[in-house]
Amino acid sequence: MADTAGSPGRLARLGMYDLPGLHDAHDRLWRNIRARLETGPDTYPPALDRDTDAWEAWQSPRLLLAQTCGLPYRARLHARVTLVGAPDHRLPGCPPGHYRSVIVARTDDPRDDLPAFADAVFAYNEGLSQSGWAAPAAHFSDRGIPMPRQLCRTGGHAASARAVAEGRADLAALDAVTWEILRDTRAPGIAALRVLAQTAATPALPYITAAGTDPEPLFDALAGAIADLDRADRDALHLHGVVRLPASAYLALPLPPGPSPTY
Repeated sequence: MADTAGSPGRLARLGMYDLPGLHDAHDRLWRNIRARLETGPDTYPPALDRDTDAWEAWQSPRLLLAQTCGLPYRARLHARVTLVGAPDHRLPGCPPGHYRSVIVARTDDPRDDLPAFADAVFAYNEGLSQSGWAAPAAHFSDRGIPMPRQLCRTGGHAASARAVAEGRADLAALDAVTWEILRDTRAPGIAALRVLAQTAATPALPYITAAGTDPEPLFDALAGAIADLDRADRDALHLHGVVRLPASAYLALPLPPGPSPTY
């Protein structure tokens, strides 16, 4: 690795799927990664950082390892960070290292196709989200279907699911991994939702490190660390490996138009 990789004060953040019930599993994953880094564990962060703002962490020269989203990576980060790899979630119908979004509605909503939701409220987590905004925007556009006229920004996938379940919105697009985690944990309101549609598969949320850091030792440590997890942790995290994807796999996707939230 580059000389800076083992310097004091490096930062590790795996926050994209680090929901409260998964903190322990992510901590065990980090301990496995740390133990495998070739210069020895004492030079690397003893614990994951859960306090630093995501954008600050992603752009920090102290960044050792983090996970970001595909849209922030291609829109703002790709020239400022080094790509390490993509997680393999083994999602049905997705190639290794890819994922998709599920578009959900309430089970008691009688509308059964997307065109019927033209006047609906669409909940999305944020405008720089591949799964919450870019993927559904492409899904609607590719089929010649207008996006719902009313938009509701929620700040998170779980919050988008709750907005639909509680009737404050009618549709939401959720990261398929988050959807599975919410179902596993029986999150509030999740039983009131059904999958109405699924988007095309796109490259999964990339692991990154600071610019100038050699990604290969990190890739190897991450691959070995995932293999070292017990089956319960792998299943809880829906994480089964890591895949080398080129930056071009992310950059090939178009940048979507930004949302204009109604409320």
